[in-house]
Amino acid sequence: MFDRRLIQYFDWWLLALTLILGTIGILLIYSAVNAGEQNPLADLYIRQAIWFASGLALMVISFLFSYKRLDRWIPLIYGGCLLLLALVLVPEAGKTIGGSTRWLSMGPVTLQPSEPVKLAVILFLARYYARRLKSDGLVFRDLVPPLFIAGIPFLLITIQPDLGTAGIIALVATSMTIFVKIERRTFYSLAVLVLIALPVGWYMLEDYQRMRIMMLFFPNTDALGAGYHILQSKIAVGSGMLYGKGYLEGTQNILSFLPEQHTDFIFSVIAEEFGFVGSIFMLILYLLLISFGLNIAYVCRDPFGTILAVGITSMIFWQCVINVGMVMGVMPVVGMPMPLLSYGGSALVTVLLGMGLLMNISMRRFTGS
Repeated sequence: MFDRRLIQYFDWWLLALTLILGTIGILLIYSAVNAGEQNPLADLYIRQAIWFASGLALMVISFLFSYKRLDRWIPLIYGGCLLLLALVLVPEAGKTIGGSTRWLSMGPVTLQPSEPVKLAVILFLARYYARRLKSDGLVFRDLVPPLFIAGIPFLLITIQPDLGTAGIIALVATSMTIFVKIERRTFYSLAVLVLIALPVGWYMLEDYQRMRIMMLFFPNTDALGAGYHILQSKIAVGSGMLYGKGYLEGTQNILSFLPEQHTDFIFSVIAEEFGFVGSIFMLILYLLLISFGLNIAYVCRDPFGTILAVGITSMIFWQCVINVGMVMGVMPVVGMPMPLLSYGGSALVTVLLGMGLLMNISMRRFTGS
């Protein structure tokens, strides 16, 4: 018999926000690729609309069954995502664009496995932590399995190289681990180890990666090279002023001065065309999205559901923070799409699946089904 509480507890506001942001994303991509003269990428907004419709279908499927039934399938989901991630590194299978090998060509579809891997890691960590919650917090031996769960995909993605997505996995895993609580001495010891590892990590970076970080402080030293993205993005953001130049009227957009304006720098299009007011409005929408996700985690009575909701919400949060920081020139350019706004089928579908799982948890927060 159908349980009416599934409808009663469904988060309609979260669904509305998801639809609004996804629709705005399609409109922004249209502006990013159609402002000014004819652009060979002019039909990208149509592809994004197709991906959005496909993602919505998968989102609906993801909340039709109880999220608790995923428990037995999570290791298989994780293993399958890792296999796809490993295939990217095979020369005959991986597709290289812009010096990075991050995609798999699957007939007419190009898949970026590092996107669904983020969700797989969140699912696996939520499953693990839900079974090992301790009032005093986790100790070192409890943190070894999570280190491998997050560490293996982190290394595979770093090799591609894709430091942005690898960093998101690290940040989300850290956020989930801190949420479930770490024993105090273990926490301090880990903090010391991280501080020691930072200099080592700096010297392990490639020269161009270190240059991107240095461009945060000295972008004018290579204005036509490594600092070009940051400078053009800051020009676009600043030129929008209070109310912006209007839809399809962004100068940086029309003249194609802003690179990757339909993907990583989509927020620059918002700032230039709709100004400070439009940018704040979009950030408020994301703040509401994150708040609804945290509220779902708060009211859920199931540990697995609570930790899973925290993980998905932290993924959205960190992607927003890094993307906006990158656009404003306060974070390095690492290739980070804005959730639901930036062009990219794999990223869009992954976020929509995450939204579907949040709605799933909300529907069943008080039920045993």
